[in-house]
Amino acid sequence: MFFLLHSYDMVHYGHSNQLRQAKARGDYLIVGVHTDSEIAKHKGPPVFTQEERYKMVRAIKWVDEVVEGAPYVTTLETLNKYNCDFCVHGDDITLTVDGKDTYEEVKKSGRYRECKRTQGVSTTDLVGRMLLLTKAHHSNIDSSDYQQHTDNFGTKSHSPWTGVSQFLQTSQKIIQFASGQEPQPGDTIIYVAGGFDLFHIGHVDFLEAVHKLSEKPYIIVGLHFDQEVNRYKGKNYPIMNVHERTLSVLACRYVSEVVIGAPFAVTKDLLDHFKEPRRKGILRTVDSGNSLTTDAIVQRIIKNRLLFEARNQKKEAKEIAVIQAMKRQEEEKTKEKAEAVRRTVHNDKLK
Repeated sequence: MFFLLHSYDMVHYGHSNQLRQAKARGDYLIVGVHTDSEIAKHKGPPVFTQEERYKMVRAIKWVDEVVEGAPYVTTLETLNKYNCDFCVHGDDITLTVDGKDTYEEVKKSGRYRECKRTQGVSTTDLVGRMLLLTKAHHSNIDSSDYQQHTDNFGTKSHSPWTGVSQFLQTSQKIIQFASGQEPQPGDTIIYVAGGFDLFHIGHVDFLEAVHKLSEKPYIIVGLHFDQEVNRYKGKNYPIMNVHERTLSVLACRYVSEVVIGAPFAVTKDLLDHFKEPRRKGILRTVDSGNSLTTDAIVQRIIKNRLLFEARNQKKEAKEIAVIQAMKRQEEEKTKEKAEAVRRTVHNDKLK
């Protein structure tokens, strides 16, 4: 049994990939999610409320259980309380408000495991895309434009955990996220389509409502290409490109399959592709009961722009301090080893 803690603010496919890797290490995954007050104290203001974050994490298909209001600093007492063998986290570092490693105690006890960070995505990058109104992340933009985006956001070097890097989609990554299951006899095939940008709790509530339409639902999500989303949304939308949105949607436990680059209009050919009977009256309007939109999320960011920029700068400054300290420790160890070798050679010559 494994335990994983995180703030999970602005849950993205990087978080989902971390959870996928963690679940692969054991048979049961418990995820601890911090409260708003804990995040504000140690990192800065969260974009999403704790209730939104709790539900968002529960919707990720590799999660077995969620602990609400988990402590920011992970202790052996917490692991023992939930009968967990190990604690899992990404290979980036998480620091308290005073710069201490939040996993120090479990690391020393040998009950800490790491999974690889997903390159090309971070909450910092997503916030930057919203604030800068750049289209550099769209799938049809060349790398020089993306480099300009990273330069504008002030992430040329600095921390490897907070900085911006370009996401590269691979077939292996899609296979890791996809269920690989075909529709079974008796399944009700349900098709929904849209941009599903910044995959958020509003999308989750909608897909959950769709899932409840049938006893055996097989939900196929059609994702529009970036150019199509930009045509009907404008500005710099989508915030996430189609490759990123594909992984975000595939990670949702209510989704069975994704059509990448689905047409804006649902045609007979599209329905026939999924062997759906040609008949009228198959369109249904589903109320998710949640009014949250991607636009609303962007407005939250813009409204608190200075706070989020300060949060990112503060987070990166702490990370840089840790990196420099680790570098000094490595240099000291190297010097000590060199000195030990020199002494050994010297002693051998005296014999």
